[in-house]
Amino acid sequence: MIKRLWNWFWSPTSRYTWGAIFVVGGVAGIVFWGGFNTFMEHTNTLHFCTSCHEMSGKPYAEYKKSVHYRSASGVRAICSDCHVPKDWTAKLIRKVRATNELYHKIIGTIDTPEKFESHRLEMAERVWASMKASDSRECRNCHAYEAMDFHKQSRRSAKKMQEGLEEGKTCIDCHKGIAHKLPKGYVDEDDD
Repeated sequence: MIKRLWNWFWSPTSRYTWGAIFVVGGVAGIVFWGGFNTFMEHTNTLHFCTSCHEMSGKPYAEYKKSVHYRSASGVRAICSDCHVPKDWTAKLIRKVRATNELYHKIIGTIDTPEKFESHRLEMAERVWASMKASDSRECRNCHAYEAMDFHKQSRRSAKKMQEGLEEGKTCIDCHKGIAHKLPKGYVDEDDD
């Protein structure tokens, strides 16, 4: 049985052996997969994220003033740390959704500072909704409740964090405007 299968595998078709077809197909698949993953990771770099003028202007300038860019510990979170999931399947889904952003780049939806500001609240709300839906998954890649030492936080921060934990809140419920300024027109429901 094994000998027959081996002979079939290496016997020629009209042009090639089945083995050669599988080997070439396998190598082509590996090269494609490697190239695809390499490009997908390239799109997660800070340079790539800030390469268009819409992002290199206001969002990048705001981020550079945030604790996510410069901190006492020297840890830096880049755009993809907050906006792209680490899990491969979730990352792929996010990248597919990003094609909508490419469409808006092409048609110039936010290609001027004025257009960007007029869409800022809508864009922020979309990101916040996504973060809330994932229970702030990207925040939790670096920040974990179980790793927090509430005794090292200010009394107010420790109290608020523990209340949020007890109420089942997620990071984005309280921490909007961490890396970018809050948009005009934003109203915090908790301030009412």
